[in-house]
Amino acid sequence: MTNQDSNQNFRLENVFNVRDKVALVTGGGSGIGLMATQSLAVNGAKVYIVGRTSEKLERVAEIHGKNIPGQIIPVIADITSKQSIHELVEEISSKESKLHILINNAGVRSASHDTSLKDPKELQKELFHNTSTFEEWEEVMRTNVTHSFFTTTAFLPLLTKGSEDPGWSSTVVNMTSISGIIKDTQNHFAYNTSKAAAIHLTKMLAHEITSSGLKIRVNNIAPGVFPTEMTAMESDEQQKSSLPKDKLQGKAPAGRPGKDEDMAGAVLFTVSNQYLNGQTIVVDGGFLLQTGTV
Repeated sequence: MTNQDSNQNFRLENVFNVRDKVALVTGGGSGIGLMATQSLAVNGAKVYIVGRTSEKLERVAEIHGKNIPGQIIPVIADITSKQSIHELVEEISSKESKLHILINNAGVRSASHDTSLKDPKELQKELFHNTSTFEEWEEVMRTNVTHSFFTTTAFLPLLTKGSEDPGWSSTVVNMTSISGIIKDTQNHFAYNTSKAAAIHLTKMLAHEITSSGLKIRVNNIAPGVFPTEMTAMESDEQQKSSLPKDKLQGKAPAGRPGKDEDMAGAVLFTVSNQYLNGQTIVVDGGFLLQTGTV
């Protein structure tokens, strides 16, 4: 190898190369899922975006899928249903012989609690009687944790085929949260518990899949505060959300919420780095530096 050939390996388009890769992003119609979708499709990947709302997905493909090297293709599925996940795999298998990238991004929030109450009876009333149910906890876990397990395991054969490409090992990326790392409830127990479970699920899947001899990497990205429908409570006509800059003023060294480009860099690094497995990539503007971890 000449010096010139060696230098080519360090070019951005080679280090973070996702050209012609086939990807699937659950919850790809808005927020961080859309950021991940764009970061892949704009750099040449064919990205299937999965959700339950056809209008939202079609809008994303129409607005953000034009004049880019890759593609954005909507697919309707309910990732909280095992049967629907099975049908999703069948549909993708009918179109693609392999899958290189799976991003489990779909998620839901949980009810908020006032954890500042000091009187035990008042705290009991708030946490036990008023604000959440077993059914809500089950729904949050079903979407934020269980979907990642069943979607990942359902796509193992296609992901294995993706790893047959020279120099590539297929990758699963679970979108978790710093909420699963800190000890503070942030006033929503169920959500934070689910994200902690999703982080541990990532490590277990990475271990077991590697132990089975499969060349599939499993990592998770733990974002801090980014503009999403969950944090901003809405999105615009382009399926984008916004947050005021002072949302994180005094709470993180960055002093601002995350940008689309911040997430794009994390996604491209995580999916393309062939030496990364079983890891949590924290992208939080330094939030954990001030909050601390468990």
